[in-house]
Amino acid sequence: MRRLMRVGCAGILNHQWAARLGFYRYGWLGSAWMRSCLALLVLSLAGSRASFADPVDIRRDATVLAVEKVLPSVVNIATETVIEYHEWYDAMLRNFYGWPRTPVHQEKSTSLGSGVIIDDDGYVLTNLHVVRRANRIQVKLWDGREYEAETMGSMPGTDVALLKLKAKPGEKFKAIKLAPDDDLLLGETVIALGNPYGLGGSVTKGILSSKNRRPSTGDEPLDVQDWLQTDAAINPGNSGGPLVNLRGELIGLNVAVYRETDGQRGLGVGFSIPVKQVSAALSRFFTPEATDSLWFGAQFKPGSNPVEVLSVQPGGPAAKSGLQENDLILEVNGTRPRNLIECNRLLACESRSADLLVRRSGREQKLSVKLLSFDELVRHRLGLTVLEVSPQAAAGVGVRAGEALLIDKVEKGSPADQAQIERGYLLTSIDGQGASSLRTVAEVLGRKKKGDTVHLVVVVPRRLGAFVELQQAAAEVPLRE
Repeated sequence: MRRLMRVGCAGILNHQWAARLGFYRYGWLGSAWMRSCLALLVLSLAGSRASFADPVDIRRDATVLAVEKVLPSVVNIATETVIEYHEWYDAMLRNFYGWPRTPVHQEKSTSLGSGVIIDDDGYVLTNLHVVRRANRIQVKLWDGREYEAETMGSMPGTDVALLKLKAKPGEKFKAIKLAPDDDLLLGETVIALGNPYGLGGSVTKGILSSKNRRPSTGDEPLDVQDWLQTDAAINPGNSGGPLVNLRGELIGLNVAVYRETDGQRGLGVGFSIPVKQVSAALSRFFTPEATDSLWFGAQFKPGSNPVEVLSVQPGGPAAKSGLQENDLILEVNGTRPRNLIECNRLLACESRSADLLVRRSGREQKLSVKLLSFDELVRHRLGLTVLEVSPQAAAGVGVRAGEALLIDKVEKGSPADQAQIERGYLLTSIDGQGASSLRTVAEVLGRKKKGDTVHLVVVVPRRLGAFVELQQAAAEVPLRE
């Protein structure tokens, strides 16, 4: 102790300065003990001054720090939907009296919701029911900036939608961090952020009440399994906002509040889509199939760095290149991807080919993959060339646009040719799914293996004078390669 006090004294009052100040003129002032005491007094006064200058604010607890971290990623969403309709008597007047069609009437409806930025390029997650059928989407950030946005993808089964802000090239945004899929603690403190009742940014706090609730509501059944339940207030307008833990990580996407059948609200029971389902949606959103209409045949795990391969479709381009589940993507065409989104962007290049450097079981190896466009995929596996039907062409054959695809060519000797499918037929269904777009058909074919069959429903239009007769037929078509 005596040695330590001498060291402390030497740093504050050395012998030279003590002599100059005349301390050695008095024996008791020049003693080692006195110099040590004086040093401790000086240090104590300095510490007191520092504590007064920089006091600890007890209000800045873990909740406040988490909110400050997340708030720049939370957005308010306003949508506008234009509904077109005819008067109720329009069809009667046209059918029975030959009157011309009455003018189309338009009615606008608006709604409000919330969302959260998940990438610095301006990708936003929200609920599908917030933006469904919206003609215009406007997003407002916490700092007052406003942007138009477009829907990039949706998953009706989980009520998750992906938006992209229409920002200036190179403009960056603050993104939230996703928690690991199963990192949930029953009873842990959680925070819900959003835009309730259109009032602007709002924060509520509670606990995680259940990790796998399967509720039912009075107005609309929640048919999604394993939703999160919390007593943090989730009100109308909070839909699509984040539910976060005290680390400021996204653990859920707010979606609903429990309502009694008599219309009562505010019962303290709210629900969120768990981060595990959000991650699954992101894995489907950010694939070359979803963003660039290119068949790749693999999905990546969100939040992993290096990017990890989540799944590989048998028989797809990724599988043929040798890519396997759990591979780590180190480079794509010589560039190291920072995340899932950048990896997808590098894959969907103009050349439709990519050189991959992957790590598998601790060893690195190089792979090359060739991506196919959707029309090439359909032609490759069925021997068909299909086109989307324009409104004018659809009217000419008695169907509506978006209900079928026009078969433009049939390769001789192909599986489709052997099934007696001909040019001019309309493809309306594949394996029970409506053939509304080329992407729908390609997604079904991409999940199949060589030798599997698909059930096709086609409509054969036959013109009888001024009328068009539609005959429906079905065929089981085997897939090649």
